Order: sequence, then structure tokens, then C-alpha cells
Amino acid sequence: MSSTSSYTPARKRQWGAERRTEPLPTVHPKPSDRKITWSRVAIVATIVFWAIYVVTTIIRQFLVLGTQDFRFTMEAIGYTVVVTFLTFSALMYLVARQGALQRFQKHVRVPRAELDRHFAQHQPSITVLVPSYAEEPEVVRMTLLSAALQEFPSMRVVLLVDDNPNPTDPATAERLNATRALADSITGQLAEPRFRFTDALLRFELGDERAFADDETALELADHYRWAAEWLYAQADAHGIEDHVDVFFADQVLRALGDELALTAEAVTAAVGEGAALTSERVAQLYRRLAWTFDAELMVFERKKWASLSHEANKAMNLNAYIGLMGGTYRVEETPDGPILNPVPAGSRRPGDIEIPDSDFLLTLDADSILLREYCLRLTYFLQQPGNARVAVTQTPYSSFRGAGTRIERLAGATTDIQHILHQGKSFYGATFWVGANAVIRKRALEDIVETEWVGGFEVRRYIQDRTVIEDTESSIDLGTHGWTLVNYPERLSYSATPPDFGSLIVQRRRWANGGLLILPKLWKQVRERKRRGETVSRIELLLRVNYMASICWASFGLVFLLAYPYDGRLLSPMVLLAALPYFISQASDLRYAGYKGTDIFRIYGFNLILLPVNLAGVLKSIQQSLTGKKIPFARTPKVKNRTASPLLYVLAPLAIIAFSLFTLWRDWNAHNWGNAAFAAFNATLAIWSLVAYIGVWNTIVDIWLGLTKPLYVEKKHKRAAPATAPATESIDWRSVLYHGHAGGEVPHFERTAVRDDVPLDTPTVDGTVDGERQAA
Repeated sequence: MSSTSSYTPARKRQWGAERRTEPLPTVHPKPSDRKITWSRVAIVATIVFWAIYVVTTIIRQFLVLGTQDFRFTMEAIGYTVVVTFLTFSALMYLVARQGALQRFQKHVRVPRAELDRHFAQHQPSITVLVPSYAEEPEVVRMTLLSAALQEFPSMRVVLLVDDNPNPTDPATAERLNATRALADSITGQLAEPRFRFTDALLRFELGDERAFADDETALELADHYRWAAEWLYAQADAHGIEDHVDVFFADQVLRALGDELALTAEAVTAAVGEGAALTSERVAQLYRRLAWTFDAELMVFERKKWASLSHEANKAMNLNAYIGLMGGTYRVEETPDGPILNPVPAGSRRPGDIEIPDSDFLLTLDADSILLREYCLRLTYFLQQPGNARVAVTQTPYSSFRGAGTRIERLAGATTDIQHILHQGKSFYGATFWVGANAVIRKRALEDIVETEWVGGFEVRRYIQDRTVIEDTESSIDLGTHGWTLVNYPERLSYSATPPDFGSLIVQRRRWANGGLLILPKLWKQVRERKRRGETVSRIELLLRVNYMASICWASFGLVFLLAYPYDGRLLSPMVLLAALPYFISQASDLRYAGYKGTDIFRIYGFNLILLPVNLAGVLKSIQQSLTGKKIPFARTPKVKNRTASPLLYVLAPLAIIAFSLFTLWRDWNAHNWGNAAFAAFNATLAIWSLVAYIGVWNTIVDIWLGLTKPLYVEKKHKRAAPATAPATESIDWRSVLYHGHAGGEVPHFERTAVRDDVPLDTPTVDGTVDGERQAA
């Protein structure tokens, strides 16, 4: 067996960063009956304490004490609304958690032999789509290799590069060329084991047809497994270790797969030693397992090379462009706007035409995510079961890489791992949402929800809507409207990167807070359509979905009211704290279950305080889009080696929250309003701690300086040389005349001059430079 890699970080780690690099178990430990019982008690206690508060504090003030003051009445109504909405969100957390615990308790893992038997008879095809923009090639390489090493009968891995295909910056061009070379590089890397095991499988299948394999055949099979394990160990040893993600990839993808293959070799050898005979069918299955693990086909596709494809700057249209081509054959035609792909009728294919195969399933995978072994095998097995014919999407909500090098990355990872539990619980109530980092999708389901339009004579298909920046959430609602369901597979089989600094986290969380309100009307449409079909829509499912899409809105505004408004002391009651206590106790328990500290609940609270302006900005952007009807630019999380500087507003806002909390503390202390004073002191303390621990005092000063000085600089624009006067005898631009119908270029069919928003242009790195090349797409 292999040994895990020693982790010597190349980058400086913060004090208080995470030391653990070992991930949590793939299969969730089964919770005890006692834990599930206490989970139910927490739900009941939350409802009871909220009801007691409303009766003993609010209703009592009006019916018993006869309070008639108008200001107090309005404060009472506002405070009750805020407390009710926040209590409702806490209650939905507890409900989802209860569902997760019940799923974990009932889950039984499918035996490996059953998977082998199933795929010996059913061999579906799958296409892995990895959308990428301005990613580091080594990061993408790990993602592609984790997908290519999935054991699957017919797998095609496609890297969808969304960068400007003709960059002028030398560093950007070098990175793009390295990214383009990844498919051929990995194909070459896998060539030796692929040829070896494909040949071994063929030789075995052409051998005799005895019912049982002889000892020599079985031992030869074991030797192949040992060779594969040693090859994987060698690849892990050769993999450079720079950070905790590299450690995860080397240990959990390469070495762990090697360990499993080595264990299989030992089992086969032990069976021969005991005189047991393996059936020829079982030996064939084991040979197929080796061959399928190393035989993935890899390629790179760049939609921006083709004038006939949409160039809209978002991940959804990057995916849609390729999905829309699947199953067709295309002929390349050169035009003044660039090459286009013309569909070729069946039977008319010529040499040089491009054929893009179709597949039964799609796997969408973010370029900074990594899959564990058996992800594809287990999830597609689940989709192929008779009772799951109408399941469109299944996934394992991603977990965070352990061993984070910064405190903020560790805490953001903790919230990610908590969300994994909640998403598993939503599936218990039929309220699953597609979380876009990874998912196996039934291709036929996407064909049901596709919307087609014609732009400039070219067909544009939208399988995944790009109306909002949370395209996976909207697609979840669309699939439900058409009678499809979604289910989270109750294991940990996928991991994704977490922003390592406050600047990149702002981009991610602002995007997550944006769009939920816009999708809510589609939810009501889905409910009406399902009822029309005679389906039952449970109230718990509906409440969980509404909370998922809108809770950021009311939680953000509610917290602003609690922080900013000096509510009358008569509205305060210990019952409010008691109603929230089950939520905090349960979350502390979940943090310990996920390998963190129970006291991290206080760090998460302070963390959410400094993120409050970010969440509010996302909500306000949604309101802006609903009023203007204009799409909000898709902002991908920056992934740069340097720290991403925070915009000035989001650096000053936490300082304002701290200052106002201290002012509120002073004011309420002098007014003897002890309840509000205690709340203000609590907020000020945690906000100060979060500012120091997660943003950093020096980083705050640097970001304020950059924010104040950046407007003083104007980017130098190079003047274009005036075109020389053409002689009278110069030939006309006949290509434009024949293609456009006039001489000279109008704006092409698709907007190709918009600057990419994947990495915000107003977000500089700490050296003052802008991340991402300011190039026309």
C-alpha cells in the first residue's frame, strides 16, 4: 500500500489555518436514534418558543397591558416580522438537517460486485463538460485527470475553454496554449496503461470459454492490478505539491485509486491461495474495470473560435454552445466574421467535417473541482434504476478541500460542508436544487427544457438558462415544471475549491445572493403545472425551496434592522434567544460532525456580519434586474496567485458596522437599554474579530488605499493608425459583399466585442494590476 504525501506548503500559511488534510469519510456515518430524536426536539422547541414569545410579549402588550402608542405598535409589528422570518430560516435549517440524518441512517452502499454486474449488461455513454475561463493550467489538469480516471464504459471529457482565442498579452497567451495542450498531454500520460489493459481485455475475451478461470489466468489478472497500482503511485509521487489541493489530488485521487486496485490484486491472489475458482464472467468484469479506468477520450473545444456560436459571457452559454452541437456533424466554412459550423445532413458527410458525438448522460464539472473514484459509476447506476426514470439530475453536493492555508478559506469551507448536509436533507423532502459545481444530467431531460431562438440566421439553444447568474437554480425549477426530479446522492464524492481571501469571496457570495428573487415566480408556475398533472406538492418542499431562494434577502434586511434600529426594550424577551438556541446548538453539532470546532458558530456569525453588505448588494442587483430587465454580468470567482483586493465599498462597510455597533452600545448603555446594549456589544466584538482574522488590518489599509487611488489613474489608450487612402483601383472586399451584402463589417451576429465579466475588471490584485486581460471576447 502507498503512504500519504508529506505536505510542505510552498506558500506561507496563516496562524489559525487548518492543519487537517484528511477528508471526511465518503459514506456518512449512520446517526444514532438518539441524535435523530433530539433533532426532532429542536424543531418542536423552535416553534414552541417562537409561539410563546408572540403570545407573552407581543399579544400581551396589546391585549393585556393595552399599549396604544403608534410608534410602539409599528415597532412591534416590524420586530415581530423580522424575528418570524429569521426563526423561519432557522426552522428550515433544522428541517433539512432532520431529513439529512434520516437519509444517512437509511443509506446502504451498493456493493462493488453489483456495479460490475450492472455495467457488464448496460454500457451507457457520458460526456464530461468542464467549462473553464482564465484558469491555471495545473488546476484544470487535476480536474481533467480526476474525470479521466473515472471507471466508465464510454467516457468523453471535453474542456470548454472560454478565453479570448487570440490574446495579445504574452503571459495570457502562454497560459492559454498550456491549457489547450492539456487534453493531448493527459492522453499521452494515460497511453501506456490504456494500451496495456485494452490488449489484456481483448486477449482474455478471445481466450477459451470455460466457466471458471484457471489459477494462471487469475494470477495474471492480479499482476495487472498491481502494475496499475504502482503506476498510479508513481504518478502521485511525480505530482508537484504546492498547496492542500495538490495533497488532496495526490492522496485521494491517485494514491487512493492505487490502493483500491492493489487491494483487489491481493483479494484475487488470496482467492487462488485458498483454492477458490473465479468465474470467467467475474474475471472479465475485473479486466473491463482496468480497461475502462484508463480509456477516456479527451478534447478541447473553444466556442469563441466560431462565429456561428453565442459568445455571451457566462458559464451557462459556454455549456449550451457545446450541448447544442452534440449529436450532429458540421462543415467548417470561412466567413469575414470568422469560421462558422454549418450542419451537415445525414449521409452527406465529407472528409474534414467535424462530428460531435451525442451521449446518454452529461457531467458538468467546474474547472476547480475534483471527483473521487466511482463518482460516475455510482451516480449513473442510480439514474438507471427502474424507479429513477424521471430523475434528471443527481449529484453529490461538493465538499471543501481540507488543509486550507488561510483562516477565511477554512471558515468558508466550514459553511460549504454544512451546506452539503442541508442539500442532502432537501432531497428527503423532494426539494433538491442543482448545485452547479458538479452533476450528472440525463441528456433527454435537457431536451425537454431547451429553448430555441434564431440570432442572425444561426440557431441558439438554451438548455441551461442564463437569465440569472445562478443558472443551476433556475434550471432546477425548469426541470420540475416539465415533470423531472432531482436527487442528491448521499455520499461525499466531489470536492471544490473555496476562495482563499476576502476579495475573491466577495465575488462568489455576491453572485450567490443574486437571482433567487427573480426565480420565485417560476416556482409558482411549477407548482401550478404539477398540480395540473395531478402531482402532490408537499408544503415542506415548497417552504424549503422558498427559503433557499429568498432567505438571503430577508435575512440580510432583517439583520440590518436589528443592527440599526433601537427597538423598544419591551419587545425583547429571553424567548427570542431560546427560539434561536436549537439552531445554534444543532449547527455547532454539525460543525463537529464535519470535523470543525463547535465554537466556529461564533466565527461564522461574525463572518456573516462582514459579508452582510455583499449579500445586500446581490439582493439589490436582483431587484435592479427585475426593474430594468437587463441581465447581470456573470462574475466568476477570481483564481489568482496573488490576493484579490476588495472593492472599497466592501472594505469600508465592515468598518461602518463596527463603528455603528460601538455607537449603539454607548447609546443603549446610557439609556439603560441593557438588552440592545448586550446585542450591540456581541456584534461589535465578533465583527472586530472577523475583520482582524479574515480580512486583516494591513489588507484593509491596502484595499482602502487602492480604492481611493484607483480613480485617479486613467488607462492609457493607444491610438489606432489612420487607414491609408486606398487607390481608386483597389479591389473591393468581395468576401463581405458576398456574405453580408455590403462592403464593410457591421456588428457580427453575436456580440463579440463585450469585455468578459468572469473576472471583474474593477477588482485589482494587491499589486494594483487588474486580474484578467482586458481583451475583446
